[in-house]
This record gives sequence, C-alpha cells and structure tokens, in this order.
Amino acid sequence: MSDGSWNRVPIEPQSVNAPLSASAIFLVVTIGTSDEALTTARSVVADMGALVRTVGFRDLNGHLSCNVGIGREAWDRFGQPSRPAQLHVFPTIAGAVREDGTRHVAASTPGDLLFHIRSERSDLCFELERLLLDALGDSVTVIDEVSGFRYFDSRDLLGFVDGTENPTGDSMWMSSLIGDEDPDFVGGSYVVVQKYLHDLDAWETLSTDEQERIIGRTKPDNIELDGDAEKRPSHKTLTTITDANGVEHDILRDNMPFGRPGNGEFGTYFIGYSRDLWVIEQMLRRMFLGDPLGSYDRILDFSTAATGTTFFVPSNAVLESLG
Repeated sequence: MSDGSWNRVPIEPQSVNAPLSASAIFLVVTIGTSDEALTTARSVVADMGALVRTVGFRDLNGHLSCNVGIGREAWDRFGQPSRPAQLHVFPTIAGAVREDGTRHVAASTPGDLLFHIRSERSDLCFELERLLLDALGDSVTVIDEVSGFRYFDSRDLLGFVDGTENPTGDSMWMSSLIGDEDPDFVGGSYVVVQKYLHDLDAWETLSTDEQERIIGRTKPDNIELDGDAEKRPSHKTLTTITDANGVEHDILRDNMPFGRPGNGEFGTYFIGYSRDLWVIEQMLRRMFLGDPLGSYDRILDFSTAATGTTFFVPSNAVLESLG
C-alpha cells in the first residue's frame, strides 16, 4: 500500500505487514460447541472487513486494522476442502530440570480465533473489539484479552528495544507470507502468540552489563553485541535461526508491552508471523531447551510464558469465503 493511500481508506483486511502501531489488542476466543455458535463465528470473521471500516472511517489517520487467525481445531470445524500445510496445535515445550528442581515451560493454551487489532489510537481498538464481541455474542468464550501499548522508543518493559531484527522490504514479504509452496493459501501466514509475564523486581537487581549479556544488545543504544564472545548464548543468538545451508530465516514480530501496575502485572505479548511455522517453533525450542542443550535463554529466569497458541491468518479472499 502506498503512502498516499493511507489518506483514503483503512488498512486492507488481513494485512500482516501493516506498520507497527501505537496501540493493539490481542483477543483470543474459543467457539462454542453448537452448530449455531460455529455459524455465527464464521459469519462474523468473514465480514471482519466491514467491521473495521465501520470504526476505521471515523479517523483514517488512526490506521485501524485487524488480522484474524484461525486455530487448527476451528479450521477443521469450518469444514474447508483443505488445510494449511503446516497448521497444527501449539506444542508444549518443557525445558530441562534445573538445579532448583524447576523447569521453564512454553505452555500450550486453548484458542480457536485470534483477533490482532492495531491502531494509532487506543479508542479505535477498543471500539472495534466492543463491536466485534457484540456481534459474536455467546457464540464464543474469551480466553485471553490483552491491551498493548508502544513504550517509549519501541522498548519492552525490560528496557530494551524490541523487534530490532524484523525484516524489511522484499524480505518482509518473503519471511511472513506463504507463497506457491501451498497454492490454496498463498498470501496467508502462520502466527504464534505467547503472553510473557515479567518479574521486574528480580530483573532490576541485575547490573546493566548482565542484562545486556542476557539480551545480546546494549541497553541505551541497541547495539548488537559480539555473539562469538558470548560465554553463554544470548536471547539474540538463540532466536537467530539458520538452516543446514547457512541461510538465516526471519519472522515478523509485532510484540507489545502491557501491564497493570496496581496488580503487579508487567509483560510482553509476543506475536510472530511467519511463512514457515517451523521457524518460530525452532526459536522457541532453542529458547526453552538451549543450544547446546541446557543453555536455555536466561531471559526465562525473569519472564514466564503464561499462554501459547498457534493460528493461521488466511488472505482476505480466503477469510471472506468462510461466510
């Protein structure tokens, strides 16, 4: 979409590669067991573009958008003639038992539909979610609902710039959108979401130098540290995926901080879009299991994955066909 078109229409539905926003809502729901619930859910998601336009035209500069993701079980219930080749339920990843008898776990949690709502205005996100849930009614149950915000210069609540390694230009499309390898689903994307809760008190007991070694970047100016000099793999190193041919594979992150200080809740909502689901899953295995085995991502000593769900984001044409 050209820059000029921002002034004419809201973002095209199912725009995985829309720009990072100032506000976002991450809404995960399950669909009821009845045929009526399934019919309602299908009808609403197929007409998602109309809902976005209804709210988005109030302020075109708000750049409102919504990506709809569909889980494996919901996709099968929708009775489509084929299934995205890599779509499956998020697998639980249990790390090795540590010296204190605990282990870091990437939990697998329920979710039939994901609504990733984005805008420069939090009130537009709120209004779209309100109308969406009104339309869905009792056909769904809300499993998780998180409101994210841009924190200073795109930092997470740990104080580091997030999303630095996002692909740009042509590589963004190549990394995030399915191509001719799955012809029925060209233009779609796989997406994994996880809600991480941070122990900021424990994190802040670390020196800046130790925090930087864990992340793999400097804190003030976001400069990448030399991975070859690492005594233990950093978060940056563990989440850099290279295949057997030496080719590096990227994903598109749209992470957002969230929090409720009055409840002592501080976190990062991880959301990663990818052309190949295995890339995200390999990142998570390296984080939780370590590479070499046991050298898990030390960020997990301060951040706990409370949720984990996989979805497929179809192209807008495929989404509309569900109706």
